[in-house]
Amino acid sequence: MFDTGVEPYQTLNMGAFEIVLLPCLADNYSVLLHDPASSETAAIDAPHAATIRAALDARNWRLNHLFITHHHTDHTAGIAELKGHYGSSVTGPEAEADRIPGLTRGVTEATRLEFAGHPIRALETPGHTLGHVTYYMPEDGLVFTGDTLFSLGCGRIFEGDPRMMWTSISKIAALPGDTRIYCGHEYTLGNARFAMNVEPENDALKARVAEVQALRAAGEPTVPTTLDLEKATNPFLRPDSRMIRARLGLGGAPDWEVFARLRQLKNKA
Repeated sequence: MFDTGVEPYQTLNMGAFEIVLLPCLADNYSVLLHDPASSETAAIDAPHAATIRAALDARNWRLNHLFITHHHTDHTAGIAELKGHYGSSVTGPEAEADRIPGLTRGVTEATRLEFAGHPIRALETPGHTLGHVTYYMPEDGLVFTGDTLFSLGCGRIFEGDPRMMWTSISKIAALPGDTRIYCGHEYTLGNARFAMNVEPENDALKARVAEVQALRAAGEPTVPTTLDLEKATNPFLRPDSRMIRARLGLGGAPDWEVFARLRQLKNKA
């Protein structure tokens, strides 16, 4: 369990930005993006206002923007306090505008977005919720997937259906392989156990599981990950795997049906 009073993981200098992966609540992540050139700062999701404020204050950063992926409370609970304190803009899915408090801009895939002059694409990725969006920064090779795609896993399907979720995940899978993925939760160790059950022959997965176990034993995060790594190890991105299909008895099924069966099994794990 995360301690919201601890210092967040180390600030990383990634291209134009300083990035802070910020543990919140039991297992959530928020991500702070800071552009030194403009002094602009953004947060992806707002699980816990006090944790985010403490990290900002420690760096003398002011929160200009909040980018919200979906309406669930563990991603939105801090919006009111953060917006009230900093006057931050709040961007989130237009389809969930009535369920996200304090929203100042609703977005769809047609919306033109940027942060500190860097373009952002809002990908509509419904399934976990019907309005979920993923934020992709093409010039910076960053994607913030919320609860759609996790390291070695994917989100539960609460409001959509498996085919919808597979379509959403496929959008993320189509991004460049070196894209760095920041997701909304630290679920990788639990996801690793399920992945090994469905594809134990996968050598890349074995190596990733060993890495994940070592990171968590040292109290370190398992994200960001990369799309190439997830395609090699994450069963929810691998419905074309012959071994997975054989284990599920779905040799000739379309990819989305294999994905649906994997999600059904993970729900029971």
